[in-house]
Amino acid sequence: MEILIYILLAVLLVLGALFVIPKSNSKGKGNGAHPLGSGKTSRTYTKKEVSTHNTRKDCWIIIKDKVYDVTSYVEEHPGGDAILNNAGDDSTEGFFG
Repeated sequence: MEILIYILLAVLLVLGALFVIPKSNSKGKGNGAHPLGSGKTSRTYTKKEVSTHNTRKDCWIIIKDKVYDVTSYVEEHPGGDAILNNAGDDSTEGFFG
């Protein structure tokens, strides 16, 4: 009986890990939300520059002082157009609730 409990716990841990590990599709596209300048070179963006990217077709947001281009994620956002409330601005509070 004790071994059955250990097996069940192991299965639950594996299933839990599947939800925690970031996923990407075979084309290498993530969910579309990636820090800009996340490659080998980094760049600093001013709030003024970020503020110009405030539309459905060009949507950047700031989360914890990092700039993310979420344009490709806007249509998939589970909250619908709520993601556009902070387009071109700091979305840290909205992101973390």
